[in-house]
Amino acid sequence: MPRFTVHIRDEWLAVPCRDATNTIHWLGQEALKRYVKNKPDNGGIKAVKDTHFVVRRCQSLGLLDADDTIEDVLEDNDFVELAIEGDTMSPDFIPCEPGVSHLTAAYREPGEYISLDGNSLTSTDLVNLGRGLYKIKLTPEAEKKVVQSRDLLDTIVKENKVVYGITTGFGKFARTVIPVSKLKELQENLVRSHSAGVGNPLSPERTRMLLALRINVLAKGHSGISLETLHAMIQAFNGSCLSFVPEKGTVGASGDLAPLSHLALGLMGEGRMWSPKSGWADAKYVLEAHGLKPISLKPKEGLALINGTQMITSLGAEAVERAQAIARQADIIAALTLEVLKGTTKAFDSDIHTLRPHPGQIEVAQRFRSLLDSDHHPSQIAAIAVHELASISERRIERLCNPSLSELPAFLVNEGGLNSGFMIAHCTAAALVSENKVLCHPSSVDSLSTSAATEDHVSMGGWAARKALRVVEHVEQVLAIELLAACQGIEFLRPLRTTTPLEKVYELVRSVVNNVFIFSTQVWNVAQPYIDKYQSEYIPESRPVSPTAFSLESPQSPRKRVRHEEVQFNRGFPVQLNNTYFLGLEKPLCHLEVL
Repeated sequence: MPRFTVHIRDEWLAVPCRDATNTIHWLGQEALKRYVKNKPDNGGIKAVKDTHFVVRRCQSLGLLDADDTIEDVLEDNDFVELAIEGDTMSPDFIPCEPGVSHLTAAYREPGEYISLDGNSLTSTDLVNLGRGLYKIKLTPEAEKKVVQSRDLLDTIVKENKVVYGITTGFGKFARTVIPVSKLKELQENLVRSHSAGVGNPLSPERTRMLLALRINVLAKGHSGISLETLHAMIQAFNGSCLSFVPEKGTVGASGDLAPLSHLALGLMGEGRMWSPKSGWADAKYVLEAHGLKPISLKPKEGLALINGTQMITSLGAEAVERAQAIARQADIIAALTLEVLKGTTKAFDSDIHTLRPHPGQIEVAQRFRSLLDSDHHPSQIAAIAVHELASISERRIERLCNPSLSELPAFLVNEGGLNSGFMIAHCTAAALVSENKVLCHPSSVDSLSTSAATEDHVSMGGWAARKALRVVEHVEQVLAIELLAACQGIEFLRPLRTTTPLEKVYELVRSVVNNVFIFSTQVWNVAQPYIDKYQSEYIPESRPVSPTAFSLESPQSPRKRVRHEEVQFNRGFPVQLNNTYFLGLEKPLCHLEVL
């Protein structure tokens, strides 16, 4: 029989439906009957049939027509919100803000799995798990280790040994011995008392990452978690039943205690939980709607669930993945700007870079050469490091917008004054770079004693991870502004064309303007085939003679010197190669024709 979970004011009500051809109005009235039945004063509702209300989905807040049949607009176990006319939205109801998650009501569980053993999970795997691309399962070896660890712990309990966190209190109460009859209560109280975080909840993607990483750590078999509890956590993850985890509250001392406690609290069927089907609802209803039961904590399991640094690590992993994508694409965007500004390629000469023992510098120089010369022939990333990409990008934006430096219209717009062009876009970039300078201040330099002086030095790693992600987001936004500005600059140089990979980037931007380009690596994906081709084939470098260079060879004859000066004078003008127009970068003279 279909059943629906209806939220009215401060309560969640399960409403069975024998006939799915009934209307949404009928479902609302049935829910109201159950609501007033539990209230001594009928909840202030005089007559259900005379009560006016609207019904909307919990997930998207989309209004449902009262005359629609249930079978046409709802699926079994759907969650809906009933708002009585004159009521404000219940403070217990947490709407899922549109646009914050890709895990919508249309989300379907993936068919592929990633096997966890506690040792081989990569940051890329973790981010993909957060995006809902995979479900997870344990390897047989991991299951064996978990069982062995739990057997050892059960032996400790049976023998009444005094062991911290198993038969004692925590922190300042480490010397308080707890009787065996209250060990389950001890673990439950630990999770409840430590669920003291504040702030907005982590996004569904980041909560999936947090849960997946905690499961991965427990799969090592060192924490004493039972296989039954670990399997319950995996089932919740695979169903995207995600606890309400506030983003603030960890100091990174004995781990991310508050965030992980909130994570465990939802799995216990307490507090709030989110799923693509339900949106935010009481955890017990979300679990029940997915055919799951709340976990029942055994001795030491509460401590096993909350004692770790998985929020710091998961947010840090996302920051690293996004920063790596930024670093690759920043080179492409910078090359596009360099082309618009008619810059020089001499700075990327391989002879210069091989003199310095910096592999990353050599790789970036080669990448620039592959982007700028392609048509001539058929470490852990910290917030400070990634911030520099935005810092130099903002300077390039300023150069593009400044007519005295770019030789382009001021702020990249015709009819300046009537239109302001990229004036404020550059201001936005400058503001973001300025914010980053403050965000890059290390969190670890500020430490406070906590837990009654039992934790005299803490890392503040949670705040550091959240700051790093914010820096990464700002860098993505600054680079997106530069990308738009560079493409706008190309418009003023038409009919000239740049190199094929950079034209492909231009076409991508002009096909649809979307700041997701940087995060989703679309810019990199467009240019990568040309970069790979350049690196896999032997392509001689462009090495135009610099007007400031000198040689130890004998002086040139007057005739050669005059010819050299003419060539230097012509550089910077539009040039032609095989009937294709290029912007005036300094290209090999043997392949260019001055127009």
